[in-house]
Amino acid sequence: MATLTGERYSSARWRDYLELTKPKVVVLMLITSLVGMFLATRAGVPWAVLVFGNLGIGLCAGGAAAVNHVLDRRIDALMARTHKRPLAEGRISALAALSFALLLAVSGLALLLIFTNALAAWLTLASLLGYAVIYTGFLKRATPQNIVIGGLAGAAPPLLGWVAVTGHVTAEPLLLVLIIFAWTPPHFWALAIHRKAEYAKADIPMLPVTHGEHYTKVHILLYTCVLLAVSLLPFVIHMSGVLYLACALGLGARFLHWAWVLYRGTQPRAAINTFKYSIYYLLWLFAALLVDHYLMLKL
Repeated sequence: MATLTGERYSSARWRDYLELTKPKVVVLMLITSLVGMFLATRAGVPWAVLVFGNLGIGLCAGGAAAVNHVLDRRIDALMARTHKRPLAEGRISALAALSFALLLAVSGLALLLIFTNALAAWLTLASLLGYAVIYTGFLKRATPQNIVIGGLAGAAPPLLGWVAVTGHVTAEPLLLVLIIFAWTPPHFWALAIHRKAEYAKADIPMLPVTHGEHYTKVHILLYTCVLLAVSLLPFVIHMSGVLYLACALGLGARFLHWAWVLYRGTQPRAAINTFKYSIYYLLWLFAALLVDHYLMLKL
């Protein structure tokens, strides 16, 4: 058995290690980090900060994701969406994954300390620990409000990008964090409704499992309303202009439409469609922030 296990682990490919980092999630995080960097300055972002700052943030995010794979390997093996992950199938050992995570995190923090500033590095470390340890290790299994409380760690990238450029925290990047913080519950709860049976099988107290689908749909609708209001604040504080306002209203109205369709239960795939739209919503909202920023600089 030991030989077979050793052979299984030795067959791990680079794609398995790449999968540990959750690259699609990291790319979304880096987009918001990039926007935070560009919004932080009226001048150009220094190339070293742009390249190595985002690389450092990405490496730390990948390290946190790898720890998530280790802590969730039992759960992953029970869920259809995740049962083919490297640790769930035994292609990588927990020790190898943790060593990989440590390498990524140390490398990322070193890049941030060398090419950006200490505050950016320590905030990134706090975000890493918040996601990998507090959320994955404790909150995810302890409370149906896990994603609300733990969502703060996932909302940090625009703040990290901003601080990497400026070296200090101001109201503007905290507002960007607030937008993602308000976006996280309707985003994940829509997926949780779609995967309710799997979360129940894995004994994870997601809101649809503990309080039912109707209760969750009401909260998705309420949080989407909060998100729409919060997304208008950059215009209110003169951080952005009319272009962003129009985009925020249009994108928010569409998100609210999907939340209403999900609440009414008129479409069988409303939950997964709401989840998918939420990803595009965040991408386009931050793109609108960036375009509006440079448009305002030219006026």
